Amino acid sequence: MVNVNNVSLQYGSRVLFKDVNIKFTAGNCYGVIGANGAGKSTFLKILSGELEPNTGDVTIEKNKRMSVLKQDQNIYDEDTVRGAVMRGHSRMMEVIVQKDALYAKPDFGDADGLKAAELEEEFAEMDGWNAESNAENLLNSLKVPSELFDTPMSQVEPKIKVKVLLASALFGSPDILLLDEPTNNLDIKSVKWLEDYLMEMGGTIIIVSHNRHFLNKVCTHMCDVDFRAINIFVGNYDFWYETSQLIARQQRDQNKKSEQRAKELQDFIARFSANASKSKQATSRKKELEKLKIEDIKPSNRKYPFVEFKPERVPGNDLLTVEGLTKKGFFENVSFSIKKDDKVAFIADKTTSVTMLFDILMGVQKADSGEFKWGKTITPAYLPQNNDSFFEGCDMTLVQWLGQYSKDNNQEFLRGWLGRMLFSGEEALKKAKVLSGGEKVRCMLARTMLMQGNFLLLDEPTNHLDLESITALNKGMSNTPNNTMFITHDEEIVATVATRIIEIKDGKKVFDKDCPYEEYLEKYC
Repeated sequence: MVNVNNVSLQYGSRVLFKDVNIKFTAGNCYGVIGANGAGKSTFLKILSGELEPNTGDVTIEKNKRMSVLKQDQNIYDEDTVRGAVMRGHSRMMEVIVQKDALYAKPDFGDADGLKAAELEEEFAEMDGWNAESNAENLLNSLKVPSELFDTPMSQVEPKIKVKVLLASALFGSPDILLLDEPTNNLDIKSVKWLEDYLMEMGGTIIIVSHNRHFLNKVCTHMCDVDFRAINIFVGNYDFWYETSQLIARQQRDQNKKSEQRAKELQDFIARFSANASKSKQATSRKKELEKLKIEDIKPSNRKYPFVEFKPERVPGNDLLTVEGLTKKGFFENVSFSIKKDDKVAFIADKTTSVTMLFDILMGVQKADSGEFKWGKTITPAYLPQNNDSFFEGCDMTLVQWLGQYSKDNNQEFLRGWLGRMLFSGEEALKKAKVLSGGEKVRCMLARTMLMQGNFLLLDEPTNHLDLESITALNKGMSNTPNNTMFITHDEEIVATVATRIIEIKDGKKVFDKDCPYEEYLEKYC
């Protein structure tokens, strides 16, 4: 158990959170969520002892070991890959060093023998004799090549280092596990393995992640950093989000009777409680959901953009046919045709191959061979991954910038669209060239919606977006009647939007099937 007692933290006049009192208990997995800059990662640093709060303290149950996912990829550069994993159990490594020092003494005496016996007993209790094989098992599970086990970490590529550091955090079955963005730069199979591992793991797990699919899979509780406070709610991310939005809508609608509001919420909670029974962790979660009181849930203070893709015209039956497209260095002999209502998620070992495919289909690039044909009724709307050319050196205000892509240049109309994307008031008069990455993507989403195309191509549309914008985009993609082709590293979008999966590996189409993402993972991945 981890107890957070009256913890407050502020920098100057800026208060991140105040008087936080939380108990994190064993057997539960807590997802820490909040707007960018709310203090999620900072809170994890306070829990780990890396950062001292202004007031209050954090206490850990006696004899419980805490492990933290390291963010510094160079921290174990002097160790081998196997040794770096074992470094995750610092006490075990201390015992090994102390034992070796004792046994190396030329004047080893009775007192040394007694001390050595104590260390050997502690070492055995920590399963030290199996430490190397346990470390190797973790590395094998994460598909780290065995030939790298004795390689110095300084010689290992960053994608492998990420897996080694994760294995190090998991090594030795810690009682308390703190993970900050653990799925970043992990491949699909490694993420799925980690989900299964955490769902079977005991102890207390606390995670900061923007991966909603991951949070939905592993979390029993959400820890919401909002209103300068931190509150815990039962359930996964989807449950927290839907319930919070429902209560917010009801608060805006004061005409409903309180009894009606209560019944609507209770029905919602009951449905979600039933759904939770499918989870491996669900027994305790289901009981907590059934006991949940409506007043225990508060609407979020965070703002969500409004994303809605509405086509100007209904498409005919001929949509898109691709025959034998080849682009040297990217893909070869790729063929497929799009059927009515297809929402196709592309999965690729090199995402640049899909970017090039989309660019060719939109006329930005030319194929080396092969052909493609759009249906006569199709108006594609493209959201490219690289949007630099739309903003570099652009001295226009956002209202002027958006006006380039609108049939209606009325100021009020354009400001309304910008307001949907959270650019209200003076924000709409910002210069386009000074926008942040996330702001640029929100502007590009407004542009894409204004195009009113009836076929969407979206290349990594969640890049640079915060969790709120990703959630809104997910909703817009799920609700649109448009045929859609997309690639994204956001698994929740793939899981909730895609009706078909196309995989490109080593430049060739290796998979193409009408199936949901979960089926693809279970049967074909």
